[in-house]
Amino acid sequence: MRKVTFFVLLTFTLCFTKNVVFAQKGKLFIIGGGKRPPSLVNTMVEEAKVKTNGYIVVLPMASAEPDTAAYYSSIQFINVGIEKERIIAYNFQKGLEVSQTAIDSLANAALIYISGGDQNRFMEIVKGNEIEDAIKKCYVNNGTIAGTSAGAAVMSKMMITGDEKRYPDYESTFRHIEADNIILGEGLGLIAGAIIDQHFVKRSRYNRLFSAVIEHPEKLGIGIDESTAIVVNGKEAKVVGESQVILFKGKKSKKPLATKKLGAKGITINILLPGDKFKLKN
Repeated sequence: MRKVTFFVLLTFTLCFTKNVVFAQKGKLFIIGGGKRPPSLVNTMVEEAKVKTNGYIVVLPMASAEPDTAAYYSSIQFINVGIEKERIIAYNFQKGLEVSQTAIDSLANAALIYISGGDQNRFMEIVKGNEIEDAIKKCYVNNGTIAGTSAGAAVMSKMMITGDEKRYPDYESTFRHIEADNIILGEGLGLIAGAIIDQHFVKRSRYNRLFSAVIEHPEKLGIGIDESTAIVVNGKEAKVVGESQVILFKGKKSKKPLATKKLGAKGITINILLPGDKFKLKN
């Protein structure tokens, strides 16, 4: 009987970790990119309760220069009083074996911090393997998962990639609001009911998020500006930092037969300031 009970519990635990989205215990600290002033970093470590206990794991793999990203990511924590001995950086690489020590470090961290760069690069390294599982296990175990820029985009399950199907030359924002143009990838899925975009006000990324929420009206569009973050605790999110968060709630789209242009009525837009709170979709 004990063996059967243990097997059932083990199976439940593994499934629970894989499907972290329906019973989180930890927090998310999602930064819209740009400069991270000491006040914002300090809020991050306070939310993670890592000022005096636990340790931080930095994941710089989104960056084209991961060593540099790891250095500056670590410095920001040292500058607010975290001892360097309590900061670990892992530059995991695709296809290379990952040690059990590294996996255990991820799963038991007080705070995991994902740097900026290219969200596609990050997900190519972690998707579907023990690294992704360990990040989700950390979240379930009451850890805080934080990320900036690309590290913000990977938080949602439906992930902004920055790419367009019909306009392959990269632009920081979209020039059109068209059907079947935006390319979405699969992120970590720590937020299931939303699509995250970053550098939002600074880079005028409205067309990009409009495209996403019109074609996926069941998702809440969250555009986070630079030097600004949302702190997610369960189904509630709070805005912190220096600028704004723009929320897009979509409606069913309309596409005229003669054009690729998207149309929609009844989209609601809310512009939130630091201190404002909002509810997340399931």
